[in-house]
Amino acid sequence: MDTTNPSAAAAGTFTIGGDIEVNRLGFGAMRITGDGVWGPPPDRDAALRVLRRALELETNFIDTADSYGPDVSEELIAAALHPYPEGLLIATKGGLERTGPGRWPRNGRPEHLKRACEGSLRRLQVERIDLYQLHSPDTDVPYAESVGALKELQEEGKVRHIGVSNVSAEQLAQARELVEVVTVQNRFNLTDRASEDVLELCERDGIGFIPWFPLAAGDLAEPGGPVSEAAERHDAGPGQVALAWLLARSPVMLPIPGTGSVEHLEENVGAAALRLEDGEWRAIADAVGG
Repeated sequence: MDTTNPSAAAAGTFTIGGDIEVNRLGFGAMRITGDGVWGPPPDRDAALRVLRRALELETNFIDTADSYGPDVSEELIAAALHPYPEGLLIATKGGLERTGPGRWPRNGRPEHLKRACEGSLRRLQVERIDLYQLHSPDTDVPYAESVGALKELQEEGKVRHIGVSNVSAEQLAQARELVEVVTVQNRFNLTDRASEDVLELCERDGIGFIPWFPLAAGDLAEPGGPVSEAAERHDAGPGQVALAWLLARSPVMLPIPGTGSVEHLEENVGAAALRLEDGEWRAIADAVGG
């Protein structure tokens, strides 16, 4: 597969919230931080190059969070890309705190979410966040209170659109009773499709579905597996096949693979041009009962 000039636009576009059109293959900015998504990256200049190269490849949807670093990912995005070009959507999230590498305690208290949003506005150097997402429900806080805090931020003009993450179908319905939810970000990949019911709701109602951890392929990528066989036929990598499968799964699917390497970024974006045959797509789906 030729990836010398990959383009995220080849996968088509999706309009978030009825007014923000993005290329469906985005970029997740978690991996531009240090090990354990903690602290600065080992090579700051390399991280900046990845972000700038993403835009050169027509990626116009970048997803981040205040907890990535913490703060580091948002600061790097601003350092690399501000002033932001027209048409670039930078989405961020609040609702998780960091107490060390690999530790992500939840905090859905309204006062915390409002402080988190203010911090993201400052680090990203914007007056309004176009897509602000509640990172996760907090079992110690009524979900309606957390979502209500985002509604207040939206009413204050600090947030344009609201998304939710790591939710069940019931939690999504509860959030939609309070605000217009334009995106859902749940874990979803070839081998983990536990959020199929949420995806189907998003597809039915035109809500963007952002699958996190999208590159996982597990045993399907082993030699002789359906992902490996499709990759060989298309002269592609297993990760590209995994992304192509997701893009073909639903028109509301917005994968956000992340990396700290320009080479890996280019490989990921190249997946937008890969077209799986119906038989290949079904063989992969059937391999894990989907």
